[in-house]
Amino acid sequence: MYTAHTDRYADMPYRRTGRSGLKLPALSLGLWHNFGPDRPVDTQRAILRRAFDLGVSHFDLANNYGPPPGAAESALGEALKADFGPYRDELVISTKAGYLMWPGPYGEWGSRKYLLSSLDQSLGRMGLDYVDIFYSHRPDPETPLEETMGALHSAVQQGKALYVGVSNYSPEQTREAARILGELGTPLLIHQPRYSMLDRRPEEGLLDALDELKVGSIAYSPLEQGLLTGRYLDGIPEGSRAASDSPFLSADTVTEDLVGNLRSLADIAKSRGQSLAQMALAWVLRGGRVTSALIGASSPQQLEDSVAATGNLDFSEDELTRIDEIVRQASKA
Repeated sequence: MYTAHTDRYADMPYRRTGRSGLKLPALSLGLWHNFGPDRPVDTQRAILRRAFDLGVSHFDLANNYGPPPGAAESALGEALKADFGPYRDELVISTKAGYLMWPGPYGEWGSRKYLLSSLDQSLGRMGLDYVDIFYSHRPDPETPLEETMGALHSAVQQGKALYVGVSNYSPEQTREAARILGELGTPLLIHQPRYSMLDRRPEEGLLDALDELKVGSIAYSPLEQGLLTGRYLDGIPEGSRAASDSPFLSADTVTEDLVGNLRSLADIAKSRGQSLAQMALAWVLRGGRVTSALIGASSPQQLEDSVAATGNLDFSEDELTRIDEIVRQASKA
């Protein structure tokens, strides 16, 4: 029987989520990859246990995580039953709905029927009565935002979610979602955007909107699909995402110029006493505007390396300037 480390909260920083009373660890564990039938169960369990022992108290999922879709939630459900039953109240568990889950017109997007049906299925796979955060995973261009936000509000009213969030919404959509939810009496807790040193789109108005609304944020893909892990400093290695048929990172992306820029970033990281991946995570968390950054892990050792990034989250003005110059060069390549 698993017993959590008694000092699990000693080192991890926790940040308040917007204006709410909920604090999230600076690093949260995303179960997007590595949690499904193609991975050894013992490895999955070891990652989850090590995460919690290191203070990573937030596990982030979505209905379509796997593969196949739903597999990650099922895997977490088994782990909750085997290991984390006594610790449920110490965990923040989130899930989302928005992408394709089943055939027909009610299997994706943002209708009330889809969102609430999907949440019921997610709870069944995880063996839970409620999730801590339920997200609209993407905006629906054909469903009124009032309906989508009304479904999130209903999830809270029904006791199936404690808080609600949105992901991949524009600044304008986020403001309108927050307005609607505020009028319903269920505040918007958090936004989950893609954000990294190489993807700065949240800086184009979204982070400002979240500051104004006092809404938290949790960044996904802070390592830019592996580009910022250091795996590509010598080109494309065998077995990497870019070497596969992954739709998320193609080999064409990893140019000689990009590799050169990654090496320059790695030099800055080395001068900080960090790996490139650690610096990339620290960069996303710099200054406190981002509540938490989502990390993935294929092993407990990889998880430990990522968590070590929280030991140095401060940057000098010179470091930030040099990083920006390198990233601008990368964007022109």
